[in-house]
Amino acid sequence: MLILVTNDDGIHAPGLHALVDRLTALGQIMVVAPDRERSGASHSLTLHSPLRAEEIRPSAFAVDGTPTDCVNLGINGLLPRRPDLVVSGINRGGNMGDDITYSGTVAAAFEATLMGVPALAVSLDASQAVYADYGAAASYALATSRQILEHGLPADTFLNLNVPLGEPQGVRLTRQGKRRYGDMVIEKQDPRGRKYYWIGGGELGFQAEEGSDFQALAQGFASITPLHLDLTNYRSFDELGRWSLQDLNVEGPHKEGM
Repeated sequence: MLILVTNDDGIHAPGLHALVDRLTALGQIMVVAPDRERSGASHSLTLHSPLRAEEIRPSAFAVDGTPTDCVNLGINGLLPRRPDLVVSGINRGGNMGDDITYSGTVAAAFEATLMGVPALAVSLDASQAVYADYGAAASYALATSRQILEHGLPADTFLNLNVPLGEPQGVRLTRQGKRRYGDMVIEKQDPRGRKYYWIGGGELGFQAEEGSDFQALAQGFASITPLHLDLTNYRSFDELGRWSLQDLNVEGPHKEGM
């Protein structure tokens, strides 16, 4: 097996090293990861500047781009052949609920799925962690990867694995939960009296919904959430079908304000 490993915490992150060490039991590991932390990069793809990839050790490339860049460049340029699996992580901090829309870790697995390669995103629900803290998450990543390689995944689907800090009580198949956001922007003032802002500095919570990823982690379980590429909200069709679509048609050039 050939497995591509990436992340958004950067190629020197302990979570990535713990993951690589465990996945070597499955076959050949190739690492293509950002040369520095790119958390919150989401599904950003670099289109207006060249990318550089440096082989910092055998089979490990540091890329001056996003996690999405790393997957794209790895599959299309750096790997000797198409990988059997892409595993992204282990991220420092959980990626659950609405947070997955910001996550570079999840976006890397999304990109692999777009390219037709089975993928898994892995995160440890901890704000601070050292290499030893990632042991349980790496073990769950290994077991989940084995299942993917043995059974495959449904079409256009990848898995988002979140593991609590410490020893989980088990694993649950979950759905994406709902984040409860506080004040996300903190305003400060520098010594010269100019304002500056920190985004994402407020207190975060979650809605306690049964069967969600947040609920599983809160109860001490690891969470596996199947995510898919089709973002269509099919449940909205009936409501939007009551709109008069004829009223949306615009005839002729729009000259308002001329």
